[in-house]
Amino acid sequence: MNIYIVEGNSIGPVNGRLAKAELALAANSLNLKVVDNATSADVIIAVGSGSISDKAVIGKKVYVVKDLNDLFANPKQILTDAQSKAVAYEPTADSASSTNDGVKRIVAVTACPTGVAHTFMAAEAIEEEAKKRGWWCKVETRGSVGVGNELTPEEVANADVVIVACDIDVDLSKFAGKKMYRTKTGPALKKTAQELDKAFQEATIYQPVAGGSVAKTTKEKKGIYKHLLTGVSYMLPMVVAGGLIIALSFAFGSFEDVDGVQKLIGEPHLAEIGGLAFSLMVPLLAGYIAYSIADRPGLAPGLVGGLLAVSTGAGFLGGIIIGYFAGYLALLIAKYLPLPKSMEALKPILIVPLLATLVTGLVMQFIVGTPIAWLMGVVTVWLNSMGTANAVILGAILGGMMCTDMGGPINKVAYAFGTGLIAEQVYAPMAAVMAGGMVPPLAMGLATLIARKKFAKAEQESGKASLVLGLCFISEGAIPFAARDPLRVLPCCIIGGAITGGMALAFGSQLMTPHGGLFALAIPGVVKPVGGYLLSILVGSAIAGIVYAIIKKPESATEAVA
Repeated sequence: MNIYIVEGNSIGPVNGRLAKAELALAANSLNLKVVDNATSADVIIAVGSGSISDKAVIGKKVYVVKDLNDLFANPKQILTDAQSKAVAYEPTADSASSTNDGVKRIVAVTACPTGVAHTFMAAEAIEEEAKKRGWWCKVETRGSVGVGNELTPEEVANADVVIVACDIDVDLSKFAGKKMYRTKTGPALKKTAQELDKAFQEATIYQPVAGGSVAKTTKEKKGIYKHLLTGVSYMLPMVVAGGLIIALSFAFGSFEDVDGVQKLIGEPHLAEIGGLAFSLMVPLLAGYIAYSIADRPGLAPGLVGGLLAVSTGAGFLGGIIIGYFAGYLALLIAKYLPLPKSMEALKPILIVPLLATLVTGLVMQFIVGTPIAWLMGVVTVWLNSMGTANAVILGAILGGMMCTDMGGPINKVAYAFGTGLIAEQVYAPMAAVMAGGMVPPLAMGLATLIARKKFAKAEQESGKASLVLGLCFISEGAIPFAARDPLRVLPCCIIGGAITGGMALAFGSQLMTPHGGLFALAIPGVVKPVGGYLLSILVGSAIAGIVYAIIKKPESATEAVA
């Protein structure tokens, strides 16, 4: 007798694989054949409750196992019961792929590296465009505070297509078997109508990849940059927490005599907590770069490689390198290591992590660690000892990059650079990065106040929101202006950002946290010197805002050109 084992949509990917492996072993001992498709099966066993995405199951004899404890306790009994108790499967009304009212139904997931701005702006854009078309839509956000507006199994089952607008890797296992279209938050926000059209034209069936929890469509190819952003996104909360706690330790610290010099010493308990948080930054970076490449089997070798990067002095650069190494190594082992079918279930949870972690650790200790530690030492010494001229140039470059694409690849490269150096206790680059990144939204908000008559009423309202977003260090607040008038907005912002970044480092500014904008200044010691830092933001934003207010064409003229 042929047995086909399928997962209901309510079961997790790990439990599903383990349950299927148990049933496969029991089936061999009972001389039952496990097949890989429903068409050739005599009986189908559905593991876990919820609807079944495989449409070939409809009309076949199906036995549903809801309690996995019973399955693991006696898989042979489950197989015996399945042969006598299976009944013809018919989908319920709720599990139909779409409703009978003819209305298209879409679900979506959005996620950006920081989980703050693009995540929610893209979600809003998708919902508004769907509403214009009369479609049903619900968007799940994977932001910095976790999952928001979570999709239910019924909503996923009823959807005609799933849109995944994510700049980082997220767990998409609950969408297995659905038609899926992959894009990023930028196109979803700026070209929403085109992306929704492409979703129905280009979506493909999404199936999990063996050995990993994060599935990929057959056409999906992820680049090196996306893996880095995934690592940065998971590292970011630790950087914020560690930086602010260390700043608090100085706020509650005291001056002590060290070798005849009065130095500010942080409160020891807070300093220890912040230091421990900092020590986890590089492991998280390396671990989740590897996770992005190889899914969960890559996490252990990546984390261990990151810890060794810290202990060997290789720092964040070593963490990045070893994260990629661990991820691709785990991926190769999972893909090409031949094992008996009975041991395949052990590959993602035992064999791949064991071999990949062992090799990664040895490579980090004996090959990568020493040269990268030397290089990081050279870079750190140069950054800490650079003169004013070099500091101004570096600050101008970083500030300009932050304003180039408003949260896009160039912006994120500069941000990752500044964030990574915080782990090495080099705080100047982050000051230029955050100060420069605040310029675009502040400048656009200022321009709407100065040249109010040149802006439409909707833009005037956007300008008010842009000012608030700028204070929070959310560069994306300037996107509506940049999208509408890029040839004027972007040069103004880049010039203003470069001036701000250069001035910030000319004043010797240092910043101990990678986010928070001006609100981070509420904690003493986060930024120093405060006066020079604030002045650099004010000057750069004013220059960019005033110049744009002068060169912008009045709205009526702009519409005439359009």
